[in-house]
Amino acid sequence: MTVKTLEDLLAEGVSGRGVLVRSDLNVPLDDSGDITDPGRVIASVPTLKALAEAGAKVVVTAHLGRPKGTPDPKLSLAPVAAALGERLGRHVQLAGDVVGADALARAEGLTDGDVLLLENVRFDPRETSKDDGERAALARALVELVGDDAAFVSDGFGVVHRKQASVYDVAKLLPAYAGTLVATEVKVLEQLTESTDRPYAVVLGGSKVSDKLAVIERLAQKADSLVIGGGMCFTFLASQGLSVGKSLVQPEMIDTCRQLLDTYADVIHVPVDIVVADEFAADSPSEIVAADQIPDGKMGLDIGPGTVQRFTNLLSNAKTVFWNGPMGVFEFPAFAAGTKGVAEAIIGATAKGAFSVVGGGDSAAAVRQLGLPEDGFSHISTGGGASLEYLEGKVLPGLEVLES
Repeated sequence: MTVKTLEDLLAEGVSGRGVLVRSDLNVPLDDSGDITDPGRVIASVPTLKALAEAGAKVVVTAHLGRPKGTPDPKLSLAPVAAALGERLGRHVQLAGDVVGADALARAEGLTDGDVLLLENVRFDPRETSKDDGERAALARALVELVGDDAAFVSDGFGVVHRKQASVYDVAKLLPAYAGTLVATEVKVLEQLTESTDRPYAVVLGGSKVSDKLAVIERLAQKADSLVIGGGMCFTFLASQGLSVGKSLVQPEMIDTCRQLLDTYADVIHVPVDIVVADEFAADSPSEIVAADQIPDGKMGLDIGPGTVQRFTNLLSNAKTVFWNGPMGVFEFPAFAAGTKGVAEAIIGATAKGAFSVVGGGDSAAAVRQLGLPEDGFSHISTGGGASLEYLEGKVLPGLEVLES
């Protein structure tokens, strides 16, 4: 795809101009409201830093969680503003609203190099409205904050698959550019889809087959091997007529999984052993059983060491690897070995020259939580859902609008 980039905008000059930036700052928070994984904040810094240092009056819009179109104090961007300011090395103001009186007053008071973060854009129901007119009205209000000679920079890759006011509609009202993050993500995904070195290995995990069905169908046609772990592996095992005990299963997907295994028998690989426990709990006693020997009263919470070894063998000679979704409940130390083992196999392949991409979301969180080196992978994406939809071949509204 051909779009104007941040470099083009900086070459045109931004000193004294308003620049509206859509960032992805949707970070996880703990019960105390503290950020548990600052990955997306860190990834947003290069674009914002470049604009501020070039003298732009930067207004940032972003969301956090799913507040359902109404203000929710628990989903305020206040902790994000603080973290962003720390990473940027400059004060980041937080407006008390999205496009209201406080946001307008603060925007009017900006001087060259200032950064203003608007409150959670999803506090305004128009952001996610299906009504084009409602979204356009919010977009106009956002543009009013930066002025008519402003520019829009799309830098939230994790939301480019959404047709939302701050992602799509503002790009129709201002000259639009792809930020550093979005441009990098697109370049990486283009490499995964257009110029893939073989062997090409895909690692998919997560809980539901239905969430990954389209990408499984698409990538099974392209990959040399596609290994499946996480909760969704149990629907595949059930489709082979195996008992999976109390493990997570989607009964409505069993026939589909059976067809996939039949069609791509040489490509799709499922676990050969499983770590099972009595219940979904960090301290539940665990044991390793063969995939065809899961007891009725047990539930699978991770892939076993035999599966890690099998998957490692498949990954060891790969030249391209795409990984999306953990292999087990990595948040619980007793059930993190599968995810860690497969991640280490990908790191090993990368060290031998493979191009490896971690597809955002829980996979990226697992890398950081398990203490794995981020530079052990070629690229860690910030956009789980957006990455998958791109690889499925879908048109992403937030990218399409940058081309128009």
